[in-house]
Amino acid sequence: MTTSQAVVDPQDLPEMPSPQVRETPAHSLPGALALVFSLVGVVLGAGVIVLGGVIAASNTMGVALMPVGVIVLICSIFGLIGLNMVAPGEARVVQLFGRYTGTIRQDGLRWVNPLSTRTKISTRVRNHETAVLKVNDADGNPIELAAVVVWQVADTAQASFEVDDYVEFVSTQTEAAVRHIAIEYPYDSHNEAVSSLRGNAEEITEKLAIELTARVEAAGVRIVESRFTHLAYAPEIASAMLQRQQAGAIVAARKTIVDGACGMVEDALLRITEQDFVQLDEERRATMVSNLLVVLCGDRSPQPVMNTGTLYQ
Repeated sequence: MTTSQAVVDPQDLPEMPSPQVRETPAHSLPGALALVFSLVGVVLGAGVIVLGGVIAASNTMGVALMPVGVIVLICSIFGLIGLNMVAPGEARVVQLFGRYTGTIRQDGLRWVNPLSTRTKISTRVRNHETAVLKVNDADGNPIELAAVVVWQVADTAQASFEVDDYVEFVSTQTEAAVRHIAIEYPYDSHNEAVSSLRGNAEEITEKLAIELTARVEAAGVRIVESRFTHLAYAPEIASAMLQRQQAGAIVAARKTIVDGACGMVEDALLRITEQDFVQLDEERRATMVSNLLVVLCGDRSPQPVMNTGTLYQ
């Protein structure tokens, strides 16, 4: 990515539906405290059951203690189900009877309602590299290109509920964005006013990142960076386009040489006229211009010819 801002027409960006849900923090408790209470409850429940069994042999009160111990034991074990181990770079999307109740992002051992379901989702930075795609550029020439996209889940609720599979969604939208960018620009251009895929790679990759951001924002995904990793003409026209590039480069170079030579000749004639140390008629002036242009524009070293006579003999 470059520091310059790419100019993107908002009408060129795809219109995605507005998200119906946003990420909110889930209500959770420190897991260590819940673990201690649950283990104490398990031990206490088991102890009450054993004590009730011992007392029941001599007293009917022991029979009443056993159900209490069973209830305490079941509740303690049920409380252990609410424990969640959250690693760094991960989150837990919490649902209670199908309703989204929040996301746990704090790493470590956390406790939530045991009746809720917790879905693990990665918030780490990921890479996605597209396959080599074959498309036609703005000039209609078949080209091959591939791109790598660095992305990260920014909103776990949108990633879980707004799309079916956010990983596949990013993959599909990346391919669509790369194809859309490729058909808007020619592969190469000798005109500096016209942007090309090869000559303006930084600007175009920045535009690709902007379009990708608009495409995957609905899925709660943030685009960190995007780059083209492969860019070439299709094999069937590669040799022909190479010759075309060479010819275009030669023409562009010749044009630059001629423009420079004409300026040098003009300066030379202007200085001769101003200093007035040689009188040039129209024929001599034309001969001098011709000789200077041959020397300046030729692709080989000039071979001087000694004239022992005059210009007219």
